[in-house]
Amino acid sequence: MSLSRRVTAEFIGTFWLVLGGTGTAVLAAGFPKLGVGFVGVALAFGLTLLTMAFAIGHISGCHINPAVTVGLFSGGKFPGSEVIPYIIAQVLGAIVASAVLYVIASGAADFSLSGGSNPFATNGYGDHSPGGYPLSSALVCEVVMTFIFLFVIMGALDKRVPAGFAPIPIGLVLTLIHLISIPVTNTSVNPARSTGPALFVGGSALSQLWLFWVAPIVGGALGGFAYRSLAGGSDR
Repeated sequence: MSLSRRVTAEFIGTFWLVLGGTGTAVLAAGFPKLGVGFVGVALAFGLTLLTMAFAIGHISGCHINPAVTVGLFSGGKFPGSEVIPYIIAQVLGAIVASAVLYVIASGAADFSLSGGSNPFATNGYGDHSPGGYPLSSALVCEVVMTFIFLFVIMGALDKRVPAGFAPIPIGLVLTLIHLISIPVTNTSVNPARSTGPALFVGGSALSQLWLFWVAPIVGGALGGFAYRSLAGGSDR
């Protein structure tokens, strides 16, 4: 596939991930009496990744996450020359998804971009962590969760593993990551996912955004490198 087709697929995929995941958090997580809660949000993120992996995995690889793109580069499975175009497409997809979600959510009479510790499904630490976790906890959580995310992705894509099943463990591990870490940071492990909502909320969401770029990128790079070191090159 040409690079233009692949980055277009990344745009669409990230759009769906952010709209499906953060949309569930904003519109359905706390819906009166019958909200889906943390479990529903975790499943939403896992399902959006699972469905899009089957839809565009054969086109772009379905990274839909700058940390995954960097991690796959670190793991020797993605060319460095295409990292930046992929990341740009992913961030743009996340921003457009957040704009669509804002249009939908703002139709509610009680909608607010300033309410709660993590308005509009933004990520944060300290006073902006759902559980009040400090920067140190948020940093460790995001690095470790993204490390495991990339480690599982690399293993699922290993050519020694039966082909065609990779989206299943990848979607499931993202669900598990959210179940663990929503109380800590509202779960990022994806700089694009964090950037879209933060641009609309501004303030502390933007001032804390640096962490949700640095930690996932570091964790992703370490995860990709660790799997490559452990498994060697015999999967090629």
